[in-house]
Amino acid sequence: MKYLPLDPAIFIQNRQRFTDRIDKNAIAIFNSNDELPTNADQVFKFKQNSDLFWLTGIEQEDSMLIIFPANPDPAYREILVLTRPNELKEKWDGHRLRADEARAISGIKTIVWLDALEGLLQPMIHLADTIYLNTNENDRKSNLVPVRDYRYAMMMRERYPLHQYKRSAKILKHLRAIKTELEIAVMQKAIDITENAFRRVLSFVKPGVMEYEIEAEIQHSFLMQRATGPAYSSIIAGGDRARVLHYVDNNQECKDGELILMDFGAEYGNYCADLTRTIPVSGKFSRRQKTVYNACLHLHKYAASILKPGISIVDYTEKVGDEATIVFQKIGLLRKSAIKNEDPNNRAYRKYLYHGISHHLGIDVHDLGTRTSPIKAGMVFTIEPGIYIEEENMGIRIENNYLITSNGNKDLMKKIPITVEDIEALMKH
Repeated sequence: MKYLPLDPAIFIQNRQRFTDRIDKNAIAIFNSNDELPTNADQVFKFKQNSDLFWLTGIEQEDSMLIIFPANPDPAYREILVLTRPNELKEKWDGHRLRADEARAISGIKTIVWLDALEGLLQPMIHLADTIYLNTNENDRKSNLVPVRDYRYAMMMRERYPLHQYKRSAKILKHLRAIKTELEIAVMQKAIDITENAFRRVLSFVKPGVMEYEIEAEIQHSFLMQRATGPAYSSIIAGGDRARVLHYVDNNQECKDGELILMDFGAEYGNYCADLTRTIPVSGKFSRRQKTVYNACLHLHKYAASILKPGISIVDYTEKVGDEATIVFQKIGLLRKSAIKNEDPNNRAYRKYLYHGISHHLGIDVHDLGTRTSPIKAGMVFTIEPGIYIEEENMGIRIENNYLITSNGNKDLMKKIPITVEDIEALMKH
């Protein structure tokens, strides 16, 4: 890892929060992600299972966590399972965690090697009444690949068919949505790294620059600040390409008179930042660009004013849509007739704003959380309205990250330049 060691209290707290929610005399088992092959003898860069990392801080493959609070032996109420270090493998793939290193990261005292687990696990299963197993229940996830969590669940049900089985993901969906103060501190670090990268880019962009050159500047800044890298594939979209929401080709020239939509964020300690800014290639907005940009910024501020405890994302999105309808009429995008005759299921403003306004943010960019339940203090959301105008070859999006508090919300990106005036001032060459 490139980042500095995180406070193990993050993971100690998270495990306690989970333990407090499970049934009495229950055992919970978590698995790491698979190492996935690419071609020949290559594998993709390993990415740890988000739930396992949230509970342990361990990024190593072939890892497991066992939580059994009712175990008669206190030493085995939390067990971290690791692959035994192998001298030959380490010559090829590098260092693997020793027991003392894993304890320091996770705060778990009992470390068991994977090749010794079988004889230890079965007696514990026999003592337990309920087995909690985990799967990926992010609403956006398509589970077509039989990954380790699903294979393990099938194996356990075949081996221990008379136990009661429950879903850890149902609990984690609520727990992971509420960030602790320690988690927020790590997210703020990712955001601060992202801010520095954005300021670097503002002094770099000029007519003729290639989108991939901007991406390279961002990546360079991230790595120089100990980030793992980008939290997701950076979007650097000049001109009309900004209307493609997940544009990642980043291979075109940025031309004088165009805007560049840049959606990027650093990952630090496995926690994500998610920033979007739209800036003029020349360093100065045209009158029309400024009008549309300020309309988008107005929507951003309006969304921030109503995103607070008690509202659901569904209701919040509808209210932002009401405001977008008014704003789009003011800037000449919607006529009264289009608004009057709109389809309630496909409202008129959706022609120019065709994505959601906010999503949960945390270990995953699209983090776990509910869309229909009331928002609670401790959640972190993006706010990212956009305006996409095909007939003007223009796309603008403005995105910051907000912590929900009991009194409203806190803009974690408040130091990052956002107004037309601030952006233009910093782009003067």
